[in-house]
Amino acid sequence: MVGRISGTGSYIPKEVWDNQVLTQLVDTSDEWIQERTGVARRHIAGKNETTAYMAAEAAKRALEDANVSAQEIDLILVATISPGRIMPSTSCEVQAMIEAKRATCFDLNAACTGFLFALNTAQAYIKQGIYSKVLVIGTESLSNLVNWKDRGTCILFGDGAGAVVLEASEEGRYAQYTQSIGCDGEVLTVDCRNQKQYESQPCAEETFIQMDGREVFKFAVSKVPEAIGELLKQEEKNVEDISQFILHQANRRIVQSVSKRMKVDIKYFPTNMEEYGNTSSASIPILLDELNRSGRLKRGTYLVLAGFGAGLSYGASLIQW
Repeated sequence: MVGRISGTGSYIPKEVWDNQVLTQLVDTSDEWIQERTGVARRHIAGKNETTAYMAAEAAKRALEDANVSAQEIDLILVATISPGRIMPSTSCEVQAMIEAKRATCFDLNAACTGFLFALNTAQAYIKQGIYSKVLVIGTESLSNLVNWKDRGTCILFGDGAGAVVLEASEEGRYAQYTQSIGCDGEVLTVDCRNQKQYESQPCAEETFIQMDGREVFKFAVSKVPEAIGELLKQEEKNVEDISQFILHQANRRIVQSVSKRMKVDIKYFPTNMEEYGNTSSASIPILLDELNRSGRLKRGTYLVLAGFGAGLSYGASLIQW
């Protein structure tokens, strides 16, 4: 038994900040940002566009695409590092918003690898016959975690949500390869604003995204090809068997470096970070939704999804569309 993706959906905030907006906040330029990251714009969530709201809207669109009602969903998994509330969980908020009354709900935090790990978790439940219809959502309000005076990080991130519906099937294929390197976790951090040490200074620097960009880049360009290589070896597949490699949309240079190291033409690595920036756990499902709705995903073909981020954690999944 395997979970086949029967529907995709996404939600993008209405407000758009292009790179010119950031030049008013920090010492930078559109040319500098695009050359180093590939990001031209990012979408910023408004007051009413909460992490849960965006997730619910993406979920509704995925359900509509799958022709599945919310009442049929057995499990809702939400991957996020930027929930609006500590409790209830974002997944429970989504359940209430879409009226998925039968669903079990919980959140998962694996940063930019979150959607991939949530997808793996959903597949395990489906394989065991525990659940048959699952909503997997990645949703982020990273603008709430960004220090808009730090040009090393504020140029990268944006907000949004993406979702998929998984349905149990006797046909299809799914496999995964994942790893974590906790001892290197300090290169990408966000401390909690609810800890006592920050009561007198709720916006302490540590409570915004802190990143050693050089180390994160080195980690990504070495470990992503490694993970994909191990996955393909495990599943006895070659790169020629894969129709598209859908990577977490962190930085165009990372995607280009992975393509070069794998000796696979960059045309097989679709991107959209130029429009949305790095949306963490939302980036892969947003890109999947765009590819699906534009007709670029063909049934029966194989995709590789690859995530990497804080933890440090990384992995790759093989999925038959």
